[in-house]
Amino acid sequence: MATKKAMKKSELAQAGDHLTAAAGEVGAAVTHKIEAMGDAVSASMAKVKKKVMAQRDEGKRQISSMVRLAEAQFKKAEAEFKKMGERAQKAIAQAEKKLEATKRSSNKKLASLEANAQRKAKALKKAVDKETSALKKTPSAKKAAPKKTAAAKKAPAKKAAAKKKAATPTASAK
Repeated sequence: MATKKAMKKSELAQAGDHLTAAAGEVGAAVTHKIEAMGDAVSASMAKVKKKVMAQRDEGKRQISSMVRLAEAQFKKAEAEFKKMGERAQKAIAQAEKKLEATKRSSNKKLASLEANAQRKAKALKKAVDKETSALKKTPSAKKAAPKKTAAAKKAPAKKAAAKKKAATPTASAK
């Protein structure tokens, strides 16, 4: 019976050896499978990373393009604004020149009208003085003198009113 136990041990030992070998092979297979899965995950991660980087680069290009476009539009608007400012300054300068010319012209016209009015006023005053001195010299004209002087006073008043109307800018502009 001793031989049976020895054989049984050897079969058990063999079975244990087989199990150990099988366990080692299973362990190696699992290790290979895990490594393969790691490689696959790494490869897919590399693909995802590459895709993300490509999208990032595309985004950067789009943003860069948009920034360049915005800068170009800003420069264009700035140039247009500058031109408009220069045109406005020229228009202001021209308006100021026209205003000065109008002021000078108005001052000359006013001075001319004042001189004419003064000259006519002096002439009328001389005529009135002459008429009053002539009336004072004639005794029969004393009765008619008040009528003539009143008429003489009315005529210069009418002429002065006409001169004032002519001297106003609205009347001369019409």
